[in-house]
Amino acid sequence: MTIILTGGGSGGHITPILAVAEEIKRREPASNIVYIGQTGDGLGDIPSKHPAIDKVYTIRAGKLRRYHGEGLKQVLDLPTTFKNIRDIFYVLIGIWQSHRLLRRIKPSIIFIKGGFVGVPVGLAAAQLHIPYITHDSDALPGLANRIISRWAIWHAVALPTEVYNYPASKTITTGIPLQANFVPVTTDLKRDYRQKLGLPLDSKVLFVIGGGLGSQGVNNAVAETVPHLLAEFKNLRVIQVAGRNNREDLLQTYKAKLSDAEMERLNVLGFIDDVYLYSGAADLIITRAGATNLAEFSLQGKACIVVPSSFLAGGHQLKNADYLAEQGAAVVLQEKQLFDDPNRLAQQASELLGNQAKLDDLAKKLALFAKPNSTTSLCNLILEQAKPDEA
Repeated sequence: MTIILTGGGSGGHITPILAVAEEIKRREPASNIVYIGQTGDGLGDIPSKHPAIDKVYTIRAGKLRRYHGEGLKQVLDLPTTFKNIRDIFYVLIGIWQSHRLLRRIKPSIIFIKGGFVGVPVGLAAAQLHIPYITHDSDALPGLANRIISRWAIWHAVALPTEVYNYPASKTITTGIPLQANFVPVTTDLKRDYRQKLGLPLDSKVLFVIGGGLGSQGVNNAVAETVPHLLAEFKNLRVIQVAGRNNREDLLQTYKAKLSDAEMERLNVLGFIDDVYLYSGAADLIITRAGATNLAEFSLQGKACIVVPSSFLAGGHQLKNADYLAEQGAAVVLQEKQLFDDPNRLAQQASELLGNQAKLDDLAKKLALFAKPNSTTSLCNLILEQAKPDEA
């Protein structure tokens, strides 16, 4: 049984794919799991290192660059328009590459998580009559999944099916697949995580993550915040995931702002594949509003300050964050607020780190959104389609 998993462009696509691969391999050890990624993907090497992935291929794929709130401005931007036109040809190349790959691999089923690599794979699969399942984590499906939606046999979604415009008969709520190491964090488990990371058990821990590729906006805001917090909380430890391409610049920024003693309480990382360890050890998390990260932290039961990206197409992170804010499950700060008042993030983080009751309340409310069986539900669906005679 060969199963193809595809998607990419962000950690929000890659980590659910790895969760699916792990679960399928656990249940079907003899299965052949193939990952198809996009040529040039900044996180494309991650699946190739994962033990549940048997083979990795890359194809060309194009991206339609759309930025929330930019309107006509982005249409008139010549570099953006040139890249969009160029990428039309990338899509055509990708369809040809996918067609050749699929004919050779002959998969039983294809799982398409999202990202523009799914377009050429999905279109080629439709031509070859190979069944595929799409998955959407956000309330607003991504453009790639919408393009290939008419030929999908199932649309797996994170939220109730009525939120989506897909045909009700082909839409099923599974939640977001998460890797098995994301579990509710007890006091004992939090202590274990801290011991593994070499963090003092009695310290306060702030964990910052701007997504798999990092976020320059979050990095800049946190770089203004950390010196104030380290000065105020003498037992504070800060762990910041800056993104592979941002780590060195951010380190230099901190070295100019902090003393040697303060630098010892700060750990700046590029990319990590064991997020659960750092987030599980934390008292407070500063994060983007990507659906996957929010699902992970809700399952762990963590207090979060959420800074949604205001430029992503469709404003889906803004919608994710607004929903949590309405339920009192997270503190949401808009990027404009941070630009207008550089001290805003420091004030908010300080208020929470100094108020354990508030941290506990946020953690409990976010935990209400957890869906612990999401990976199992989605893999059930995939395997049922891969082995229809046994279903």
